Amino acid sequence: MALYDALSEIAPSPVVELNRAVAVGMAFGPAAGLELVEGLSSEPMLEEYHLLSSVRGDLLSKLGRTGEARMEFERAASLTRNERERELLLERAAACGT
Repeated sequence: MALYDALSEIAPSPVVELNRAVAVGMAFGPAAGLELVEGLSSEPMLEEYHLLSSVRGDLLSKLGRTGEARMEFERAASLTRNERERELLLERAAACGT
């Protein structure tokens, strides 16, 4: 966490903040990470960034909010250009059920 705080100071960016949200989620639980991710959802730079939806999907899944998680994984899959990553995201979406 301290390293992401320091990185935010010297090279602030929405991507750094997204990575920080992942670290917060790991350290303090998915609800804490999701709170930070929600604050990033209005960032224009992240609007079409598949990893924002992927991270959000992962945190929602960990919170048991599988319907929302599935939609986020599907959105992330639609945004990535990497075929293998798309397959993995669609597998995560399918694992969330219908």
